This record gives sequence, structure tokens and C-alpha cells, in this order.
Amino acid sequence: MNTSSKTIIISNRLPVKITEENGEYKLSPSEGGLATGLGAVYKKGNNIWIGWPGIEVPKERQAEVTSKLAAYNLIPVFLTANEINFYYEGFSNEILWPVFHYLVTYAKFDEQYWEYYKSVNEKFRDVALSNLNKGDTIWIHDYQLLLLPCLIRTEEPQLTIGFFQHIPFPSFEIFRLIPWREELIAGMLGADLLGFHTFNDVSYFLSAASRLSSSNLSDNVLNYKNRQIVVEAFPMGIDSESFESLTQTDKVTKYVSSFKNSLKDLKTILTIDRLDYSKGILERLQSFELLLDQHSEYIGKLALYMIVVPSRDTVPKYKELKDQIDQLVGNINARFRTINWVPIHYFYRSFSVEFLSAIYSTADICLVTPMRDGMNLVSKEYVASRTNDDGVLILSEMAGASKELNDALIVNPNNMGDVMEAVIKAINMPLDEQVMRMKSMRAIVSKFNVYRWVKNFMDKLTEVKTLQASLLTKHAVAAVRAKIAEDYANAKERYIFLDYDGTLVGFNSDIDKAAPDEELYFILEQLTLNPLNRVVIVSGRKYETLQNWFGHLKLDMIAEHGAWQKYQGSDWKPLPLLTDKWKHEVRTVLDTYTDRTPGSFIEEKSYSLVWHYRKVEEGLGELRANEIINHLGVFIADKGLQMMPGNKVIEFKNIEVNKGKAVQNWLYDNHPDFILALGDDHTDEDIFKTLSPEAYTIKVGSNISAARYYLKDYHEVRDLLKGLIQ
Repeated sequence: MNTSSKTIIISNRLPVKITEENGEYKLSPSEGGLATGLGAVYKKGNNIWIGWPGIEVPKERQAEVTSKLAAYNLIPVFLTANEINFYYEGFSNEILWPVFHYLVTYAKFDEQYWEYYKSVNEKFRDVALSNLNKGDTIWIHDYQLLLLPCLIRTEEPQLTIGFFQHIPFPSFEIFRLIPWREELIAGMLGADLLGFHTFNDVSYFLSAASRLSSSNLSDNVLNYKNRQIVVEAFPMGIDSESFESLTQTDKVTKYVSSFKNSLKDLKTILTIDRLDYSKGILERLQSFELLLDQHSEYIGKLALYMIVVPSRDTVPKYKELKDQIDQLVGNINARFRTINWVPIHYFYRSFSVEFLSAIYSTADICLVTPMRDGMNLVSKEYVASRTNDDGVLILSEMAGASKELNDALIVNPNNMGDVMEAVIKAINMPLDEQVMRMKSMRAIVSKFNVYRWVKNFMDKLTEVKTLQASLLTKHAVAAVRAKIAEDYANAKERYIFLDYDGTLVGFNSDIDKAAPDEELYFILEQLTLNPLNRVVIVSGRKYETLQNWFGHLKLDMIAEHGAWQKYQGSDWKPLPLLTDKWKHEVRTVLDTYTDRTPGSFIEEKSYSLVWHYRKVEEGLGELRANEIINHLGVFIADKGLQMMPGNKVIEFKNIEVNKGKAVQNWLYDNHPDFILALGDDHTDEDIFKTLSPEAYTIKVGSNISAARYYLKDYHEVRDLLKGLIQ
């Protein structure tokens, strides 16, 4: 990277609050967790942060706001009231937010929202491109900008782009309900590295991406449009040191002593949430009511401090939720209060960070029970503020934080009895157990803080670009093809070994429909007309099929991976001493799996059996294939057979049957000065390994291979062969 390269952070909102006082715009930095963590990035050198300033700015005053923001390394994207209404409130918060939080019935799939979402993402792209230099790195944040990675990638293919999603990603069954699901996935796949809070989110995204795009999945890497995209979990942390040090400040200690005086002998339970239906506020109140109802011994002994931070309460769903919370708190307080005790202290407002620090460090229990949450940093803030190592955290298993803070009391937020029991356990937990649990959680929160989160993500992004570069060197780009053509032209004797399915033709779910077309016949005829060329088709297909398709051409053929062989002008011959006695036993086992797996079928060749699952539902085929491999593994080894998993197939054959050995046969006593071998399957790896290092070995599809180069698909193979003919 050149030294002037910079990092560009892009999110929906800039990390500032802008207010207008007496006709003048005033700026104040926001205290959000993301702003804190990324402050280490965007405040350095010439790095910048691009986003919406948070208010509608009239055209004539945009230059003034731009220059004020520039002092903070911030670049604005100005949005109109309509854009905010339809792109942000509409598509982002009335479609993506409810669907990603599993509240599909709240989603409103409006075409106009989608049009605005696209156009605002394009607006962000234009601002990004106008601030971009060669070698810059872009880090895009969250669900409002899912289309942006691809929009930028289209204009700048070589750019380094990271994307992080701060909310959960839903399972495929839920995500597919969105009408524009393919476009959203394609947008995200513009990034080089995609980050989520938890491994669950990663696996859900990989499942959706591999089903809704043309990408191929290998572990957590997607091969898409000739690029490797890595998808990983990066659990976000907080600035734990600042929360710890806050507890020592004068302001906080004053608050703490006044709280302790007013609370006296009460056990306090704290909950802090933004007003949102995903936070489980009503269910939590019902659990608390159940506790007071069934355990009257706690009446007068507990206090629930409930802080709800105002959010979007003009939106009908949120206004309705606020009314329900108000009503339920009123009912519980009216039902259980005594002259000198109120069960719930309810605040619908935001507080200063000092006030929160004080309440974090005095509350005996922190109750964090969202129905579904990306991470939930309240739980980590509570832990960081417990400098005495006491207190109990009760945490929903639906929050990303539960995957790290497993010394909390983990609950299912839908199970009110479960939550009530956890509160009782927390009230009665001995101090030594509290300390043991809290110390363990504090160590995690301190180690995996927000700065480490930023560093881990940026380090991984660099690593991904290196991985891409190392694989790209193998791609048979124009210069490589020119060299192959030059060596071909200068050669006196040439051998060309060609696999068939996936190499010369595309992959078809119906094996009988993958017959050669006119273009392929033309290419093969032209190659065979040259007397210096020896063309050999090396396929797993039955010899009858190859004879039917290519018997009229002047070429050699190897069928069924080498079990049958035919030199041009002679008859088909099987490999000597092959037996098919084992087939009956293997076939019996395969039949049972075929009967249980709709879409699968068995293909029988003279000396091999093939179990195909190219028409089976995604996921089920892979599961059955693994079962078959485990079931037959020992039998195959005992019988001296070979089991070869391939592209949506498993083939069983004699161990002597091997494409590599067959090719060696053809080259026996021959020393051509040009060899070209192309194949797409791992059965073709045997050919690549057996040929000399000077031979041009080419894997089709961008997987890692023993071949020297790779081509993307059969179209590129045909282009290469046409280049040789010309």
C-alpha cells in the first residue's frame, strides 16, 4: 500500500450530534460504542468517516456544514426528508430490522422503500468515490448500507472493502421472505471481508449467500465472481478501561452514595434498553410480575430500576409498545406497592454516562433479556463497571454477548419462569460465587475490548487481500494464455487432455442434458485436424456415451476414469484384471440412501458406481453424502476399492482405475514438447499430479489445486482452445 493511502469508514450516521441554535449549527461528538472504537481509526492522519449528519440541511447551507465537519475528519452525505423517511425509516427499519429480528409480521414490503434504499446507497457510493484514492481501504457498517460494497466494487474492482453488520443475520428461511433478497446478498458480496458478531450469524449468512448467489462455499470462504470473500465472527467489545475509570470520578461517587442512601436494604435489579420490540421489555416485566405474584416474601425487598431510552416513538409500532410498557408498569406498581415501597422505578429518558456508571456499579443484578440482539453492549458495560467483582448478570441466550459471557446466568427470554428463577438465584447467590463469575467475565470484557475488535477486523482484512492475491497469481490471465499459445505454436508434438463435464460444457442437473453443442464440436474438429495434435477426452462418463458423442472425431478417449480406453481408429478396451463383483454389496447400501433422499439417483458403469445428488435439496445432499462416506469407508478400504467424492457425486471404483494412471499410459514412450491438461473435478487432480512441472495444467473453477493455473468456467476454457486454433 502507498503511504498516502487512508481508511474510509462509512456508516448511516456520523458520530456527531448537530443542533441549530440561533441560526448557527453546533457540533458535539456522540458517545456511542462504535464512535469510541472507531475514533482510534478515523481521527488519525488523513482517515475519514462518511455518513449522514443526522439533520436535513438546506442546500444553501451544506457548504457551511461540510467545512465544520471537515475539522473532525467527517464527510457528510446530505439526505432529504423523503430519503430519510423511505430509505431509513422505511426500508431499513420497517423491512430489514423486523425481518432480521424475526418479527416478520411487522415488516412492510413496499416497492417505494426499495427504490429509495437503492438510490440512497448510490448517493453514499458517489460521496465515497469522490473521496477515494488508489490504495485506500473502505470499512462499511451495518444494515442500512447492504448494497454499498458491490456499488463501490463495480467502480473500483481492486479496492479493499470490509463490511460489518451490527444486528443479527436471520436464518435462510426468514431472509428469503424479503422480495429483494438476491440483490441484498449481491450487494454484500462486494466486500472482501464480511464481519458479524457471532458464529451463528456467520453460518446463516453463508447459507443464504450460497443459495441466493452463484458463489461456491468452502468452510467460511465464498468463491464469487473470481474473488474469495471471507466471512467471520468478530464479537464487538467496549472501551472497558473508560467504564472502569469512570467509577472513580467525583461525580459518579456522589451519585453512588446518594443511590446507596435511598436504596438502603433493597436488592436492586437494573435494566437499560432502547425502546424497541426486539428488547423483550414487556416479557421481562411479566417475569417480574410473576416473581412478586408467586414469591410474596420478596415484596418490599426488591426494586426494579428500568431505564428505557426514547426511540422512534412516533412510529405506530413503537408508540403502541410504549403505551403497553406504561400500562404494565402502572398495573404492577398499583398492584404490589406499599406505603413506603414501589416495585418498579421507570424512567423513559436518556441519562448522562456518569449517571449510568453509578447505577451500573450499585445495582446488585443486571437483567439483559432481549428477544434477539446482535451483541448487546449493556451487559459488557455492567461487567466493566463492577470494579469490586460483585454483582450478577442475567443474560438472554438470544444476545450475541451470551456467546462470550457464559459465566452470566443465561436464560431464554421467552420463558418467564426461567427468567424468574434466574432472578431468585441471583438474589441468593453467595458473594464468593458472584466474585468467581464476575472476575471471569471482567477478564473477557477487558481483553476483548473495542480496540481489539477494530484491530482484529483490520488485520483480517489485510490477510484476506493477501489470500486473494496469492490465488490470483494462478489465474490464467491474458499474459498466461498468450504464453500458452506461443508455446503451442512453436511445438512439434502436442498432447491435449480434456475432461468433459464442467470443463468443456457447463454443469447440468440432468446428466443426460449435457450433450456437446455446435461450438464445442467445431473447436474439437479444428484441434484434431492439426496433424501435430493428439487430443484425448478423459471423462468419468460411460464409454457408450463418449462413443455416441465423439466416435466420429479423430481423437482418443478414456472413459469411466480410465476403466475403458480407446485409441483413435481402434476399439474400446477395458483395463485388464478389473472385477465388478463388489458392486452388488455397495449398490444395496446406496439403494437405501437413494430411497431416503428425493432427487438422488445411482448411475452404474462397467467398473464403478456413482451416487448423484445434484438434484437434491441444498444441505440434505451433503448430509447424505457424509453418511454414505462414513457407512462405506471401512468396506471400501477392505475391498481395495476407491471412494471419490466429487461435484455433487460420490464415485466407487477399483483402485487401479485412475485418470492419472490412464494419462501416464498415453504418454508411455512418448515425449511431446507441449502438454495441456484441463479438468474441474478432484479426479482430475490425479492428472495434474502425474504430469511434469512444464506441462500446462489448468483447473476449471477457482478452487485450490495442484494445477499450475485455473480458469473460471467452461466459457474461459473454450476461449483458450479457440485461441490455440487461431
